[in-house]
Formats: sequence, structure tokens, C-alpha cells
Amino acid sequence: MDGAVDITKLVRFIAWDRVPYALVVLLVGAILVAVVVRTLDDLAERFTERRLFLLKTKIFVRFLGYAAIAVLVGTSVVEVENEALLALLGTIGLAVGFAFKDLLASLMAGVILLVDEPFQVGDRIRFGGYYGDVTSIGLRSVRLQTLDDNAVTIPNALFLTESVASANAGNLDCMVVMEFWVASAEDFEEARRIVAEATATSRYVYLAKPIVTNISDVFISERFVTQITVKAYVFDTRFERAFATDVTVRVKKALRAAKIRTPDTAYRDVDEWQQETKPEDFGT
Repeated sequence: MDGAVDITKLVRFIAWDRVPYALVVLLVGAILVAVVVRTLDDLAERFTERRLFLLKTKIFVRFLGYAAIAVLVGTSVVEVENEALLALLGTIGLAVGFAFKDLLASLMAGVILLVDEPFQVGDRIRFGGYYGDVTSIGLRSVRLQTLDDNAVTIPNALFLTESVASANAGNLDCMVVMEFWVASAEDFEEARRIVAEATATSRYVYLAKPIVTNISDVFISERFVTQITVKAYVFDTRFERAFATDVTVRVKKALRAAKIRTPDTAYRDVDEWQQETKPEDFGT
């Protein structure tokens, strides 16, 4: 019964003659925000060097646009004339806040993410087992596009309590780590040169940052092998997989041409040799 009285009191404060105006403001405002957001998306694709800035601007435009629409619509249809209405709205706000506390927590977290900027739209991040590009930072959730082309929606509040790793931290380029293995008895210096050259000549490499190759002996499948690790930067995070694929194909072809055996071919040859040899071959 009390709830019905509250609603009745609230309806009394609505200026019904202004409702058509409010609907027009709502419709026109939503269309304008959508057009501006779409324009910024198109500009981001056209001007790649400004893509992250334009995507970030899009988030603020959408947030401020919807906030302005809400204020205009609210002030046009609700007549705030006395303290009774304020008290009523306060009571309703408290009830709504209690009922939707998780949603409000995500809304507050969204504001914090926009201000603190642990990552931004366009960044490639790793969070909770997911790895992909941030396509949207809303007031309720963050959306990721994984490398498997899955759209993942994560509530904003989770980012305040869990760790998140950004691969590019606001830059277009990001580091890509690739590992290659050759048999331990092979010419590791030549193999290292091949890996470095294949990386440096890739069309996806970002040469403004260094290319680093490291060599180490590792134990894999009960055998020692030589591991060559190369760290290089791709000029755009969207081409991370293409970069790794391009370098891998080049390295495999070059190793084969140089007759440098990988662990697989080396061990397979040993197994075949053991099967083909006979005890008398050793003079026993």
C-alpha cells in the first residue's frame, strides 16, 4: 500500500505536457550520439596512428552524451518544487540502490576505469584467462574481442579486485615473444642469425624498437635442445598473430634450407638409425 502511495505521489510531480518534448530530446540525442560514435569509429580505422586516441574519445563522448540526455529529460518532465519530492526521490533512490547494488558498483567502477585508465579502448589485455582487444569500456562492463573472435563481456567491478595485464599500454605497437628450437648439436649461431633476420625482415615488425634474441639450453622430452627466443615489436596489436606466423614460416624454411635440424627431425633420425643398425656394426 505504501508503495502505491509513493508512486501516486511521484506521478503528481510529472509535467505530462512536457513528455512529448522529452521524447524528442531522447530520440534526437540518441541519434546524435550514435552518429558521432560511428564517425569516430570510421576515423579511427582511417587514421591508424590516432586510432587509440579516437577510440578513447568515443568512450567519453558516449558517456557525456547519455548523461546530458538523462539530465535534460529528467529536468524537463519532473517539476522539483518542494522538499517532499526530494525526500520521495531519496527514498526511491535508496530502494533502487539496495536492489541494484551490484549494478551500481559496476557503474562506479566504470567511472574509475575511465579516470584511472589502467587500460583503454584498443589495448590488448589479459584478464581472467581471456586475452584480446578492448573494444568498449562502458559504465557497466568492459568488452573484449579475443584472438579467437569471441566477444567477452566483463563487469567493471572485477577490474578493481583482480590484476590485468596490458600488452601495449596505450601504444599501437606491442611486444611479441616467439620461441624456436633446434637440436643441441646443430649450429646455434647460424640458427640465431636466421631467426633474427626473419624477424627483422617481416613486413609486420616495428623497427623503431629493438629486436632481442636469446639462446638457452632446455630439457624437453628427456633431451637437451637449444632454444632461441626472439622478442620483437609488431607495429599494430591487431597483427600480432600474423607477425608470429610470418616469422615462424620464414624461420622453418630457412632452417630447412640450411640443413639445421629441429629436435623433431634430429630425434627421428636417431630413432631410425637405432632401428637400422645391428650389433655387428659395432664389432660385437
